[in-house]
Amino acid sequence: MTAYLLTIGDEILIGQIVDTNSAWMSRQLTLCGFRVVGKSSVADSAQAIIEGMEYGARQADVVILTGGLGPTKDDVTKETLADYFGSPMTLHQETYDRIAAYFKKIGRPVPAAATIQATLPDEALILPNKVGSAPGMWFEKDGKVYISLPGVPFEMQYLLEQEVLPMLRQRFPGSIIAHRTLLTVGEGESNIAQRIESFENSLPAHIKLAYLPSLGQVRLRLTGSPDNSGTVAPNGETLYALLDEKMAELKALLPDLVFGIEDDSLESVLGKMLLERRLQFGTAESCTGGYIAHMITSVPGSSDYFPGSIVSYSYEMKTKLLGVRPDTLIKFGAVSEETVREMAAGALKTLHADVALAVSGIAGPGGGTDEKPVGTVWMAVGNRERIVARKHVFGRDRLKNIQLTGVHGLNMVRQFLLNKL
Repeated sequence: MTAYLLTIGDEILIGQIVDTNSAWMSRQLTLCGFRVVGKSSVADSAQAIIEGMEYGARQADVVILTGGLGPTKDDVTKETLADYFGSPMTLHQETYDRIAAYFKKIGRPVPAAATIQATLPDEALILPNKVGSAPGMWFEKDGKVYISLPGVPFEMQYLLEQEVLPMLRQRFPGSIIAHRTLLTVGEGESNIAQRIESFENSLPAHIKLAYLPSLGQVRLRLTGSPDNSGTVAPNGETLYALLDEKMAELKALLPDLVFGIEDDSLESVLGKMLLERRLQFGTAESCTGGYIAHMITSVPGSSDYFPGSIVSYSYEMKTKLLGVRPDTLIKFGAVSEETVREMAAGALKTLHADVALAVSGIAGPGGGTDEKPVGTVWMAVGNRERIVARKHVFGRDRLKNIQLTGVHGLNMVRQFLLNKL
């Protein structure tokens, strides 16, 4: 099954909000074996919506619309769909009763807008929204399926998971496309491709490998579709088993780079490692200004293993808070192996941590020298027994340098815990 996503709203087009709905829907549809062939955003106008729907229907089996289902005058999706499918609008009592029950529960009178919200096209199959007021709608025309969902993210997500995906599986059986994703860090896609060239060349025709690079990381996605040989079970179980087998082969070829699968993040994987080892981990940050601490604390439960971070941007703070010797800073500078080693030792002591990461660098765009160009970063990780330091030279983009320092720094901690440094 193929799908086309159409987001509706002037606020998206003028950049007032970011369309996160399409990314989330694409992910969920892909995980369920459906293929998203395109996506676009259109204005809150009947003409734009219809043109977008018709274009999407030429590309795919299913067009999924989000947005424009509110009760105000700028929300025109519902009326546009009613006109397009030649459907009268009537009060949908179940929807009205659900809205009325909500207002009764919170002790407020039912607003007049509830009637507008519950007036829906007769031709639509109504998808009940149990977490909001705007229901979803399902239409079919000329063999194509059109699904309209609210633009509020948590309402859209509820309806897609609870109503839409189960119905799509029934409507389009036997269209399974399976995916497995391996997560790597520390090497670029070109180097990885060289290492796994023989593996990639040996893949059967119905399994494809995709390289999805990001800063410091590469996702390796295996995608399989049923072949015509009769060896793949209709329910896809054999296909998934084959992908799991190939994933294991791929992981064995990249033992130094693989850190997780599917939705794992480097910071969540590191958190699990720290919890399993019952270790406290702290950071001493200069050029990243607390970014690494932000990565760590984005994981729920990180307080169990992360006591804190010391952001020591100046020479004075490096000395006062971390015990870096003034002579070290004068002789070697803040961006040096000697300084980050002393920063790491100071973090271990001050934060009462078992493991610490220290980073100091020249994020840019200015401040570089011939000896230490912009993008030069020293980082050190260690415990009370030993400290290991490494130098990286990234690029000239300040934000990318900060982000790359975070990724490589956390990976250095991961390798240290695995005794690979």
